[in-house]
Amino acid sequence: MISDIHLARSLLSMAALVACPVQAEESKPLWELGVGVGTLHLPDYRGADRSSSYILPVPYAVYRGAHIRADRGSIRGTLFDNENIELNLSLNATLPVNSENNPARAGMPDLKPTVEVGPTADINLWQQAGRKMKLELRLPLRSSVTMESSPRNIGWLFSPGLNLDIRDPAGLAGWNLGILAGTIFTSRKYNEYFYAVDPAYARPDRRAYDPSGGYAGAQFTLAMSKRFVRYWVGGFVRYDNLHGAVFEDSPLVRQRNALWAGVAISWILAESSKRVTVEE
Repeated sequence: MISDIHLARSLLSMAALVACPVQAEESKPLWELGVGVGTLHLPDYRGADRSSSYILPVPYAVYRGAHIRADRGSIRGTLFDNENIELNLSLNATLPVNSENNPARAGMPDLKPTVEVGPTADINLWQQAGRKMKLELRLPLRSSVTMESSPRNIGWLFSPGLNLDIRDPAGLAGWNLGILAGTIFTSRKYNEYFYAVDPAYARPDRRAYDPSGGYAGAQFTLAMSKRFVRYWVGGFVRYDNLHGAVFEDSPLVRQRNALWAGVAISWILAESSKRVTVEE
């Protein structure tokens, strides 16, 4: 865990930008840099009945290289790319949880922040003529590691989903709408980190619990973004559902439905004089 602010900032950047522009060939700067501010509201962890809101700085960094690209929402080291299949790098993060501030976890060890890294195969299923709409099947498989002095691998998660990108939705010129719906599957080791209760931490209102691996719920995300001449704005809303998850009956799961949300604005302060033709 870097710091709470740095992790929250990273999470906002990744979550708010599920909406990526539908591909259209344009001449763009090779790189852009900027800075902004955003706000984020989300539960302490999936299934928690306590939520937190953050106001935090949001970096803006875009790089459009031939083999490595970075934008507001991801870093993509393209390993394989053709018209219908692209293999990229997938990133995500979770925030730290101070157990003393969360009644469900009182007396238990704190949750460290984590970083999740792994490949994702993005399969083009359909694209509208004129490239205003695109439907993809996304298949990210990530390994999760705690951010602390002695990092630990805490397992893996697989989150297949359908992503629909819409350029200029409802006639809103320059806006990009992303709609992502998918399920999540997690390893036993991953679920143990977040939802297990060792006998030493059991008490009358919190029984000992050891979860298995498997289905870990579903998520539905709507995200909007627009790049103006000198600044960028974006936001997202996510619905998280844990009904049927293999750890649903953990005493640490206090809520099976949750809404996450965030908005951000970034000002572009510098860009390269070199321009490249890209599909974005």
